[in-house]
Amino acid sequence: MLGTMSSYPAPPADGLQTRWHHPGNTTAEEATLRWENEAWTLECVLANERMQAVMRVSPGWQVRQVLVFRDMSDPDLWLANDGGGRWGEVNGAHRDDLDGCTEVAVVGSVAAQVPSLRRLPLHVGHGADMRVAVIDSDTLSITPTVWRYTRLGDHRWQIDRGDGGEPWVFEVDRHGIPLDMGPERQRVNPDGS
Repeated sequence: MLGTMSSYPAPPADGLQTRWHHPGNTTAEEATLRWENEAWTLECVLANERMQAVMRVSPGWQVRQVLVFRDMSDPDLWLANDGGGRWGEVNGAHRDDLDGCTEVAVVGSVAAQVPSLRRLPLHVGHGADMRVAVIDSDTLSITPTVWRYTRLGDHRWQIDRGDGGEPWVFEVDRHGIPLDMGPERQRVNPDGS
């Protein structure tokens, strides 16, 4: 059941940087979120996969473009959304298999969850099944699937990925950015500094 928009204040327009580490204190992901050209830009760098994802996100937190770059000779990925749930690639090919996907996830990225967590207008205790375009950071394949997002508390969420695995249960900071996401992703700067 959907309710009012989340009450998370907007991140500072001049940017917000955050990092998640593996328990061994090696960097797992670095992310920067900043306001530019009347939209949000979310940049995520996954250190171990040598991959960078850039999302252009509307003021209402809807993902409009996704670019994924890898340190490999294979081609990169570029997707765009027309705002109505239709996705296409840089060459103009329509991805009808992704029609209706409103959320985007990049395997291994915590930061890629931010647009969904900020945009979904869920009251505490309510959940919603959302169609998600899941991008594999190794192969750049995209799998449409249904994930269930549940708001357990003002700053506590659960995501059931529909794969039979353990759901992710995690806290977010005052801006709606995840803190620790399981033992393999621990936030270095939980205050957003």
